[in-house]
Amino acid sequence: MTSIVLGIDIGASGALALVDDAGEVVAVADMPTLNDGPKGRRSVNGPLLAALIARWAPSKAFVEYVGARPGEGAVGAFAFGRARGVVEGVLAAAAVPVAFLTPPTWKRAIGIAAGKAGAKDAARAEAVRRWPAKAALFARVKDDGRAEAALIAVAGMLKAGKCP
Repeated sequence: MTSIVLGIDIGASGALALVDDAGEVVAVADMPTLNDGPKGRRSVNGPLLAALIARWAPSKAFVEYVGARPGEGAVGAFAFGRARGVVEGVLAAAAVPVAFLTPPTWKRAIGIAAGKAGAKDAARAEAVRRWPAKAALFARVKDDGRAEAALIAVAGMLKAGKCP
């Protein structure tokens, strides 16, 4: 039986990716959001996320562990925290086991320098290199969240000793 692992890059501009136990990308989706946050800001939408998770039915999720960033204002930090809470709550309600990976941890496992300038493009380049038949999924600059979500899933599998 093939297990399907979910990788999540948290945030309103994040994404989700399904990866099978052979390390192949099965599907990607941009984070479901609506402009219903304070002052019309984008925020992660729980019901839309729940529907996606239910449809995909992953066996495990690896989620990027996020926290407040240096120089980030209170509104931005709260929005990031809310996104994490929505993601965590939806996964818990769906009974999907979750493991969190810090950005340096998953990037090190994949071979991307943590915090380096151009890390978003490096993630897209690595995703295209790993999955050339799915390169179109990572083609746009704004597809960095998709690339990171897929790579987070692979990094989680590598850390768990379950990826080829």
